[in-house]
Amino acid sequence: MSFIHSIILVLFTSLIGQEVFEGYTIFTPQVGNPNSGAETLLLNNNQETVHSWSHNRGPASMPYLLQGDEPGLENTILVYPYRVPNPTMDSGGVGGGVQFVDWNSNVLWDFVLSNEQYQHHHDVEPMPNGNILMVAWEAFTSNEAYDMGRESGSIDNPLNQMWSTAILEIEPYTNNVVWEWHMWDHLVQELGPGYGATYGNIEDHPELMNINEGNVGSGSGPGSSNADWIHINAIDYNESLDQIAISSRFMSEIYIIDHSTTTEEAASHEGGNCGKGGDFLYRWGNPQIYNRGNNSTQILDDQHSVNWIPEGYPGEGNLIVFNNRHQGNQSAGVEFTPPLTEDGNYIILGTQPFGPEEPTWVYHPGPGWHTNVQGGAFRLPNGNTLLTVCDDADIYEVTYEGEVVWDYHLQGMNVMIPRAQKYAIDAFEQEAILGDINGDEVLNVLDVILVVNMALGNAEIDLNGDMNNDGGINVLDVVLLVNLILR
Repeated sequence: MSFIHSIILVLFTSLIGQEVFEGYTIFTPQVGNPNSGAETLLLNNNQETVHSWSHNRGPASMPYLLQGDEPGLENTILVYPYRVPNPTMDSGGVGGGVQFVDWNSNVLWDFVLSNEQYQHHHDVEPMPNGNILMVAWEAFTSNEAYDMGRESGSIDNPLNQMWSTAILEIEPYTNNVVWEWHMWDHLVQELGPGYGATYGNIEDHPELMNINEGNVGSGSGPGSSNADWIHINAIDYNESLDQIAISSRFMSEIYIIDHSTTTEEAASHEGGNCGKGGDFLYRWGNPQIYNRGNNSTQILDDQHSVNWIPEGYPGEGNLIVFNNRHQGNQSAGVEFTPPLTEDGNYIILGTQPFGPEEPTWVYHPGPGWHTNVQGGAFRLPNGNTLLTVCDDADIYEVTYEGEVVWDYHLQGMNVMIPRAQKYAIDAFEQEAILGDINGDEVLNVLDVILVVNMALGNAEIDLNGDMNNDGGINVLDVVLLVNLILR
């Protein structure tokens, strides 16, 4: 074994029983009536409140932090999705607005999507280009749904409507809609050729949603009478793939669509990097929805919080979700590896469902660990996973081996935490950290491996790995980086 590889082994050994990730945890509790306002909290690892933001309206889901014009945590911008006073469509997770808020709780930008056609709900996604992706219900009358191929008489909610799903990309401050996608453009039905949706066998069209799948709304529930059909509860964006992932609670599936399309292509079945327009590139979790499975092949059930594991993190490129009903009335964090090809498409064979057949990783502590609504799962740079049990107002940080290294419980009656996430302490410093080769704002074994590959001539030289500033990358730089991490 070479000296360099010995160093890596020592480092791996020293990091077994992974420590808690050094960072700040952010969330907005749901406390009582959304009209009474809310407070977003930023905690350190000692569970001390480092900062808080006050809001006039309660949250729709979870907040995000963005780098401001100047470095430093105090210059960050809070992205806050919230519930508007009188939503046009009301069900679980209803929102309606999104704000940019500065460190002192001043609202810098406020956008409302709540009208007779569209109603934002649940999640938003800040994009690298500065825009915001919003999930929205899109209202159709029952007659419009029947004309598309929904079976006559199958819509029996008091509103006599069917709420489909739209995704809108909003340009902040101008409020322009610069891109949009509508599930209504990607439907299939088996009633006959005389309807608006594609006619064909459901199992032959995994790229489309069966318009006759599932119930449409109810006469009661979190938002009383509603016409909620799909119930998308989370959205994530992958810049390198230029793809969007969304999570459907009612279908117990996640979907991936192509964002590289124009709006016109997104309404069709052609165009974009993958050549499939706005059709589903991939779906996973419950193949019986497209007639390629049964109860035994269903893995997800009522899940929330889909997101890609970022580049440089353990499990990079995989997807991770919070599965609310995992093997019964219990919850779990679930990571899976999609069958991705080099051209950004996903493998599906013959009449088989999309794989994989089994998750890559599951955190499933057992009975009693459960939330019926919301919940979250996020991989951290050091390989730990941050999990939110919404109903119990609990947050856990667990290692890949399932060891709980940090936990937090918010006291109080009728208190929930929809989702939480954690940012590195130095995540908002603009200057590169010496030795941080993968740019995840933390020094760990992943950076050591990259420096080793550079020293061995197996990777392009990045002078951020030149720890002793001698103009080259060699074993001395590896040793210095290891010492810095261990220190």
